[in-house]
Amino acid sequence: MPPEIKRYKITEPWLNTHCSLGEGPYWESSTNTLRFVDIIKKRLHFVPLTGSLDSLKTHQLDYSIGTTANIEGNDDELIVGGQLGYGIFTPSTGDLRWIQKFWSDAERKEDGHTKGYTKEERMRANDGAIDKKGRYWVGTMNDPTLVDITDEGVLFRLDSDLSIHRMKESVSIPNGTSWTPGNDRMYFTDSPTKTITLQPFDQETGKPDWDKAKVFFTCPVEGGVPDGHCQEAEGCFWIACFGTGRVYRVNVEGEIVAEIELPTRCVTCPALCGTELVITSASEEDPEKYPWSKEYGGAVFKIDVGVKGVPLNKFKMSVKA
Repeated sequence: MPPEIKRYKITEPWLNTHCSLGEGPYWESSTNTLRFVDIIKKRLHFVPLTGSLDSLKTHQLDYSIGTTANIEGNDDELIVGGQLGYGIFTPSTGDLRWIQKFWSDAERKEDGHTKGYTKEERMRANDGAIDKKGRYWVGTMNDPTLVDITDEGVLFRLDSDLSIHRMKESVSIPNGTSWTPGNDRMYFTDSPTKTITLQPFDQETGKPDWDKAKVFFTCPVEGGVPDGHCQEAEGCFWIACFGTGRVYRVNVEGEIVAEIELPTRCVTCPALCGTELVITSASEEDPEKYPWSKEYGGAVFKIDVGVKGVPLNKFKMSVKA
């Protein structure tokens, strides 16, 4: 017998930011501050969790950022996954410097792509996460503002010595990534498959066994796909399903136990900030077909769900960047 589903409803945003593609919410617990990105507009936002639009601080960047993380032992800088590769961002100055590029010299040259973009130009970072060993996983994908999305994406891993590794190729839209409490299995989302898979993971070598992947969760709504997710202290997941206007709470068996209804369709990623769940979103892709979704597309939402998240791992850097 399936579990009873608890239902929540959000009718208006916390911050009506009008992001083109809001993503990567990250709670800085020491300052009770939220940061998140707008990938398309190339912006990085900071706001107190108790704040409003008036207290929003925005950095306009030259390149897009898809994901950010903290660095162990360094409170002055962040590590990011961005358009060109892995970078270090300094909030006090707004400076961004690249420490490891995604693509080889050959790939950064024109390679005959039908629309004339080099791989570095037509690809961008999307989602990312750090494992227990402090390695930073970032997925890349085609930039849909320039070219059609294909399976050209790659899931990268950056180790503490700043060496970069290609962990999975032929990816379309890499999204939510996390690990089981024992770090012996890894969850990974390639959104167009409509599923989150669970595969064995060797935490010492940092290698998933993709050949033994099993489906953990499938988006229940036709036309929707799983996007970002976060884990909570009680063992469940909160999963944003893009194109549905829903965020689902899912237990370890992959069953839906709660559902949040939002007033916009293109929800992207949740993050637990204390017991408040913050949810980013993107602008409505088809406003004529879904006029109800247009007003709050790209807004940030917040709701208290009564459970805390698991602590996020920090990047462990063993060399000077």
